[in-house]
Amino acid sequence: MGKRILILSNHFITLYNFRKELINKLIQDGHEVFISMPKANDNKYFSDMGCEIIETPIDRRGINPLTDFGLILNYIKIMKKVNPDIIFSYTIKPNIYGCIASNFTKNRQVSNITGTGATFLKKNFVSTIAKMLYKVSLKRSYKVFFQNSGDKELFVENKMIKNNYAMLPGSGVNLEQYFASDLPSDKETNFIFIGRIMELKGIDEYLECAKIIKGKHPNTNFYVAGFIEEDRYKEIIDDYNEKGIINYIGFQQNIKSFIQKCHCTILPSHGGEGIPNVLLESAAMGRICIASNINGSKDVVDDGVTGYLFETGNAGDLINKVGKLLEIDFETKEQMGLAGRMKVEKKFDRKIVIDAYINEINKYL
Repeated sequence: MGKRILILSNHFITLYNFRKELINKLIQDGHEVFISMPKANDNKYFSDMGCEIIETPIDRRGINPLTDFGLILNYIKIMKKVNPDIIFSYTIKPNIYGCIASNFTKNRQVSNITGTGATFLKKNFVSTIAKMLYKVSLKRSYKVFFQNSGDKELFVENKMIKNNYAMLPGSGVNLEQYFASDLPSDKETNFIFIGRIMELKGIDEYLECAKIIKGKHPNTNFYVAGFIEEDRYKEIIDDYNEKGIINYIGFQQNIKSFIQKCHCTILPSHGGEGIPNVLLESAAMGRICIASNINGSKDVVDDGVTGYLFETGNAGDLINKVGKLLEIDFETKEQMGLAGRMKVEKKFDRKIVIDAYINEINKYL
């Protein structure tokens, strides 16, 4: 018999990129699926699939007690109306405020810690408030999924959860959509940064690396794909682009063709990732990955085997690792790319994630 499932999300694009296969499976299995997320033209994609969309405004940035309290009330209202058998939530606000609401309405909620962003990288007012909110919400949650062991340990050590948790291989990767493809020719070596352009994502280290490497090796190209999140980078990106140090291609709805053009994806993030999808998708396509040595990234990249890890925030070390990649022959590059593909096939297939959610539905309901 079909169940009523409520999904709490903060954005269409993350749900589309990482959860559409799960939602499709839920519909195919005869469940009623309700999705709470902000208004967007693209939401029609899920309503066409058979889901009921409940448009819910969410301020994705910062903590504002008034608007956030309004979100809790909104979630309570939605839960009372839908009366779901189980709730799935993703990202910080749907997790925290959804759990507070579901504790009040006595609904079962499965939260997914998709990464912590900048929240716990520094001890400050925001991290203190976040810890307190996690303690009053997730601790009494029915189930919490973690994407990497570093995040899990942080939450356990800070007593933000009890023993109500399990591990997932990130959001997984669709191995059919992101298929293995041959590396481009070795006449030029292409690198790509995919992500929001902001300090936290390590854009400064990437730009420094591009400047130094391009100066020494003119037959290299450095692509930058993503929105400019922090305004101060607009001028810098324009300047580097005009000088030919980088090739800024903006946000790309379909990033596959650009991953295919490149030999290597670089993710210099300073932390707060779950399991970075950028690395999973690139490795699935047989691309070498270079990443900072942080939780999540080091789960995907086997140093010296599928790519390289470098010291977080250290542009010099990133430059060394890129130099190392440029020194190896084409056959070795191909072997590294194939090793990455084999690893994601074994450990990060999105079907593993879908099965974990289906199991939660079948186990207790």
